[in-house]
Parts: sequence; C-alpha cells; structure tokens
Amino acid sequence: MISQEHKKHTELMKPHLGNFGRNEWAILGTPCASIKRLSEEIISELSQSYKCAYADAAHPKENENDSLPGRLSAGAFAEYSDKINHHELAISQSLNPFQFRKLFSDADFVLVNGNHQEAKSQVVVIDKVKEVSLKKKLNRLTDVQLFLLAEGESEVWDFVKEAVPNWNSIPVYCVDEKEKIISFFREKMKAATPRLNGLVLAGGKSLRLGTDKGRINWHGKEQRYYVADLLQKFCDQVFISCREEQQMEIDTSYKTLADTFIGLGPYGAILSAFREQPDSSWLVVACDLPLLDENTIRFLIDHRNLSSTGTTFESPWDGLPEPLITIWEPKSYSTLLSFLSQGYSCPRKALINSYATILKPPVPEALMNVNTKEEMGKAYEMLRRNLIEETGH
Repeated sequence: MISQEHKKHTELMKPHLGNFGRNEWAILGTPCASIKRLSEEIISELSQSYKCAYADAAHPKENENDSLPGRLSAGAFAEYSDKINHHELAISQSLNPFQFRKLFSDADFVLVNGNHQEAKSQVVVIDKVKEVSLKKKLNRLTDVQLFLLAEGESEVWDFVKEAVPNWNSIPVYCVDEKEKIISFFREKMKAATPRLNGLVLAGGKSLRLGTDKGRINWHGKEQRYYVADLLQKFCDQVFISCREEQQMEIDTSYKTLADTFIGLGPYGAILSAFREQPDSSWLVVACDLPLLDENTIRFLIDHRNLSSTGTTFESPWDGLPEPLITIWEPKSYSTLLSFLSQGYSCPRKALINSYATILKPPVPEALMNVNTKEEMGKAYEMLRRNLIEETGH
C-alpha cells in the first residue's frame, strides 16, 4: 500500500509579488542621495500613468534624538495624522513583507533604496563610491534588469559579472541618460499589463424572476453562452461562473469556474476567479443584461484604467457604479478580501470605497438588467424595436 504524503495546508495560487508589490525595483550601488534623486525623476514621469511608491530607510543625523515621535512615545503602536494635502501613518512595530504588501497594495510601481531594502528586481549602479558596499550585497542581485554607469565609469565590474550570469543581456545606460531610463521602466510596466480574462456570472438562482436568467434565449442561444461568446472577442480566456452542481449542465465547449467562496453571490464568484488566477484582470459580466452589446464592452476596455481597482460604468438609474459589468484589476483581490473580513460582501460598496474608474455608458439602455417578469417583457420589446431599426422590418 502506497501512503500519500499528508498536506497540512491547501495549495493556493499565489500572486507574483515581491516584498512590496508586483512591480518593484531596488536601486543600489550608489549613495542614498543619488538613489533618491534618480527615484524622484523616474516617479515624476511614471506617476502620470501609474500609482508610484518609494521605500527607504531613515538616515539619523549625528546626535539626533532617536526617541519615538508623538503618541508612539506614550505606547501607541500607530498614529495617523491628516496633513490636509497628504496623510502620515507612523507605526512603532516592525514590518515584514506580508505587512508591506498590504500597505502598498494600491501601488502599481515601487522603487526601493536597495542600499537598505531588498526588492524582487534590481537596478545596479556602477559607482566607485559604493564599490565596497556593493560587494557585500551581491547576494541581493537575484534579478538584475538594468545597469547604470555613474560619471567616470565605463563598464560593469568583473565581480558583478560573476554574480550576474546573464550580465551581457542586460541593458547598460549612463546614469544621466534619463530618457532611456524612463523608457526602460515604461516598457517594463507595459509588459507587466495583466492579461484580461472574462467571467460570465451565471450562478444565481434567479428567485425573483422565477427562471434561470442564464438560460433565457434572447439572441438565438442561451444568454450565458451569448455573453461568453461576446467576451471571447476581447479576452484571453472566458469562464462561465456557476455553482458546482451546475457544471454538469453547461456545454463542455465552454470553460466553467465553480464558486469556491460559497454563499456570497457575485462577490464570491469574483473572489473565486481571483483565487484561480490572482495575476489576471477579470472582465466580469452578469448574464441578466440582454441589451449588452459589443460596442459597450469595447468602450469599457478602451477606457480601462490599469491603475484603478476596477473600471466600471455609472448606472444610468441611480448614479452608482455597476459592479457586474466591471474590469476588476489584480489589486482588487486584496481589496475585496479586506471588505469581506470587515463583514461586507457587496461589490458595489467595494468600488465606491476604493480607487475605481467610473465611466458614463455610451448607450445607457445597454446596462438594463432583468430581474422580474415585467422587466423581461420590457427587454423583449426593446430588442424587437432595435431589430426593426437595424433591419427595417
């Protein structure tokens, strides 16, 4: 009899995070003042498109009072201050990557002072002033992506080449070639764009309507298949979200994704998708939108804001975001889990209280959803009228 090794913990798909976030670079090999100056120049350019962050360590001056500031000195572990044009949070306890990732969860792009902190990827500056220091940090060079030559330097040092086997395939710029450096990071961020998957929400029980909304034939096929086919034109992969017991009834030519967050409705479906592929973005569409068309989907994708928690439409009926026709970016996974931990399972509330991009729909009627028999009849009439306008009969 062959015994199988017992696994104590469920294996989960882990997002590709570093110590602070998905896209992070430690700059090391040059004085801290130079790292700060270079980081400011890079952030100044990239912050127009991305939420940027910077991580460093303090440099206490000689004879400087090292006592804890404010109420931390009285024993508080944290003190928050509203500085009107910015906010400060001081924490007395030590932080590790798990806490850092939580604090930096909204950041798209993180630069780190590599003289003090480590990051997933590195930018190495060849600078005689820090040669000895760099020799002590060779174990940190795990994914060097760029070399920068300080003034007076002409090539990468031999001991660095020995520590970085693929050194000759890594770009080398002078530290004052700012346009090239900015372009390097822009290309890296462009390449890091998450792939877009589609998720058709078809797991509801349709209690108000009295019939399965996903199986209604509005366009010559069941609506769950119609929406899946619609999303196939825009997404890398498309899944029909359903309850586990529904999987056997769905056409095998369509991929399914069963809820693993049970009893949470659409909220659980979205979390289940991120649990499956946490590094993907998810275009989530409910199957109760019979007037939804290709142009509306294209408009949403064309105006997608990668730096947001999600990109969605403003409801033409109540002015609130429409969570069930939304592109949820990977950073929203932690946001949704955070709301759940506080007792909320409303995706609309998550959008309202996070950094979402909310668009005016180009055709408001396309967002009409059907939950009752009366709305169903209205939708059939609108589809009939649209067909007459398109065909003339």
